[in-house]
Amino acid sequence: MEKPLAIDLFCGLGGWTEGLLQEGWDVIGFDIELHVYGDDKYPAQLVIQDVRTLHGSQFQNADLIVASPPCQEFSYMAMPWSRAKAKRAALLNDAEGRKRLTELFDACFRIQREACEAAGRHIPMVVENVRGANEWVGRSRWNFGSFHLWGDVPALMPIGFAVKVPGLDWNRFGQPGYRGEAFNTHADRNLRRTAIGNGERFTSRRNDGWFGSNNEHALRQSSSRSPARARARARAQVSKIPLPLARHIAKVYKP
Repeated sequence: MEKPLAIDLFCGLGGWTEGLLQEGWDVIGFDIELHVYGDDKYPAQLVIQDVRTLHGSQFQNADLIVASPPCQEFSYMAMPWSRAKAKRAALLNDAEGRKRLTELFDACFRIQREACEAAGRHIPMVVENVRGANEWVGRSRWNFGSFHLWGDVPALMPIGFAVKVPGLDWNRFGQPGYRGEAFNTHADRNLRRTAIGNGERFTSRRNDGWFGSNNEHALRQSSSRSPARARARARAQVSKIPLPLARHIAKVYKP
C-alpha cells in the first residue's frame, strides 16, 4: 500500500517530519533555506522554495499539512523589554505592519484552502507557533509546553512536559551570576536568547530571513563554526517540534 503523504511547511530541521516518518508517512518539506549543521539536517525530501510562492493545488494529493512559521517577532514583542513594547505598540496602530507580521501564518491557511478546493475534500492542517502569536493571529487551540497549535487540532492531545537541556538550570536562569554551560545569556536578544550548544559570545547582527533581503543569505554562505551559523543552528534546534507531539498528530491523521 502507498504511504500517506504529508507536507511540512517551514520545515527547518524536521521536527514534524521525524514523527511523521516514524508513523509510516511520506513527507515533503519546504523551506527557504537548507538547514545542515554537522549531522543535523532535514530527514526527508526537501524543496527549497519560499512558502509564499506555493499554491495549494500542488498538494491536492496530500493527507495532512503541518507548518511552523518563524516565531522570532512574535516572541520578541512578548518580552518585557522597552523596545519590544514599543514595537508592539507601533504595530497595533499599523495595519500594513500587522499584515506583514502575520503574512507567513496567513499563507499556511491560504495553501490549505487552495489544496482542499483542488482536492474536493478536506485536508487537515496543524500550524505551530509560540504563545506570543495569540495576540496577532487568534487564540491557539492547544499548547504542548511552549508549542502552541492552530488549525485542525485533535480533541485529545498529549500533555506537554519540561525538557531538560544539559548545562541549563531553568530554576536559576536569569538570576545574578548565572552562566549555564549550554546557554549564552549574552546571545542575540532578537533571537529569543536561544544560543544552545557551545556558549560562544555572538554578535548582534540579525538575520532578516523570511522578512528581508537576508544580506545575500549570510547564514547559508558562512561556515558551520561562524557566529551566524551557530545562531541558526540554535534557532533550528530550539524550534523543533517535540517528537511525542509530532507522532501523536501523525497517528491521529494517518488514513
